[in-house]
Amino acid sequence: MLTAVVGINWGDEGKGRMVDLLSERYDIVCRYQGGNNAGHTVVNERGKFILNLLPSGILRDETVNVMGPGMVIDTEHLFHEVERLREGGIQITPRHLKISDRATICMPYHKLLDCLEEDRLADKKFGSTRRGIAPVYADKYMKKTLRMGDLRHPELLREKLEGILEWKNLTVHNGYGHEPLQVEEMLNWLETYAMAFREYVCDTTIFLNDAIKAGKSVMFEAQLGALRDIDFGIYPFTSSSSTIAAYAPIGAGIPNQKLDESIGIIKAYSSCVGEGPFTCELFGPKGDELREAGGEYGAATGRPRRVGGFDVVASRYGTLMQSATCLALTKMDVLSYLDQIPVCVAYEVNGQRIDYFPTGLELTEAKPIYEYFKGWKCDISGCKTKEELPQAALDYIAFVEKAVGCPIKYISVGPEREQYIEMF
Repeated sequence: MLTAVVGINWGDEGKGRMVDLLSERYDIVCRYQGGNNAGHTVVNERGKFILNLLPSGILRDETVNVMGPGMVIDTEHLFHEVERLREGGIQITPRHLKISDRATICMPYHKLLDCLEEDRLADKKFGSTRRGIAPVYADKYMKKTLRMGDLRHPELLREKLEGILEWKNLTVHNGYGHEPLQVEEMLNWLETYAMAFREYVCDTTIFLNDAIKAGKSVMFEAQLGALRDIDFGIYPFTSSSSTIAAYAPIGAGIPNQKLDESIGIIKAYSSCVGEGPFTCELFGPKGDELREAGGEYGAATGRPRRVGGFDVVASRYGTLMQSATCLALTKMDVLSYLDQIPVCVAYEVNGQRIDYFPTGLELTEAKPIYEYFKGWKCDISGCKTKEELPQAALDYIAFVEKAVGCPIKYISVGPEREQYIEMF
């Protein structure tokens, strides 16, 4: 079984929590794109963990975790992430963490360039996490980066870096006026934070194909959601990689394989970190109450998330883009405080009601059309079965399911690993 677990909206849907839950059923969990510019928060019997780079299956000792060639890896961040997990009692060894030799290294100058450009843009900024993601992906396609496999040949690193930094200083020094990048500084950084991962680096294409031939099951874990995809998202307020399920086998290094299942993760309301159009956004006390009730602050940055009611238009589009075969609806318990639950059922553009997800200027100018659904006004966090949910909650689930056109298989009623309901 090859399954992708992907976000339907802007990210922050609760993918890490669902991957941690479902990973028990899979032999291998693979991250296939992105870097440390988003986070997955997982709560289990060992504690609360925030993962930015490592696959969420790392919290299960028996699961093999793969960081695929579609990723960009800040090894300094990875170094500290591994340290924090080990302090929390999580075992991390080359036996159950494998890093693709084709994955790109996100260097300190990528983060520097990200910050320099966001500062230059000022109030026109894209809302970058300032973690170097756009610059490193740009360099990847310019074919001017180091890859994890280069760590196995340290004797060649100086020569490679000299060529890259000569080119990069044309921008850093001559363009932005920053001090020139130094080869020795970058070599020292690699020695401190990257060399420790040499024994984890391997050809994950061979590993995954062999595992699949042997009958092993693989879960592909996405970062962010469909609306942050570089091609199909709210461009230019997107990530710099492909977040959709169709890219999973490619980003994992096995384009010869096909998915059996795509599980879309969707929140019972909407949230968004960063800049860009967010049509369903709630402002004032209503937005503040929902943000606090859901603890909506970015796992990677700590930034307050923008929040709104469930967005039917964006969610229907995201479900289609992810080719979702079923959905997991998370954070249902957060809505328990509401008498009336706000739902954005359509958009208004130039005085006209639309039901499709627009792009460009249309999306920027779109206004939400809200309807309200009866709340259940009781604690559902202890519910274990569909039958234990109040009727108003069941009605809300049925509405969402019909509105987006995809069956909802899982309902999350709390942050703990076992606080979920399997609907069928």
